Amino acid sequence: MAQEDQELLARMANGDQTALDEFYQQYEGRVYRFIRSKLNDSFDAADVLNEVMFEVWRSAGRFEGRSAVSTWVLGIAHHKAIDRIRRRKPGENVELDPEIAEDDAPNPAEALSAAQNAKQVRHCVDQLSEAHRSVVHLAFFEDLPYGEIADIVGCPEGTVKTRMFHAKKALMKCLAGLKEMGLL
Repeated sequence: MAQEDQELLARMANGDQTALDEFYQQYEGRVYRFIRSKLNDSFDAADVLNEVMFEVWRSAGRFEGRSAVSTWVLGIAHHKAIDRIRRRKPGENVELDPEIAEDDAPNPAEALSAAQNAKQVRHCVDQLSEAHRSVVHLAFFEDLPYGEIADIVGCPEGTVKTRMFHAKKALMKCLAGLKEMGLL
């Protein structure tokens, strides 16, 4: 897979539009979910996804192979999402987007059972700082090792571990509070 991704980038660097189409199909869902987890807005996430893919197209020839292609792409997505957050007006709130993210969703009975707790977990995740939400998403939803997360968010691996420690602690505290209130 890694070799195929690098070959796609090389073809894109030579102006191969079909390589971009293949790359887009391969990474669209993953990059979109990552961006959406940061922005909590499906419209902005779709817009930023296009910015990311355009940047990948423009920069394909500069990929040096020092990281996995997925790490490089998610790093671009991270920076584009941060740029979008910074451009928001002070005090501008974004409502949570209830859009369903996966096509291979569980059956309705499983979905109803999981939804009961998912809302509370999402509430607690949304209470985290942007830096903590990023590492939680990359670790748990993208299943990336700390070293790759560090490359994506642009900080030392030790910082990622510290952020994850504090994020887990905050999540446990929030969930415990919800349980005490009978909401979990």
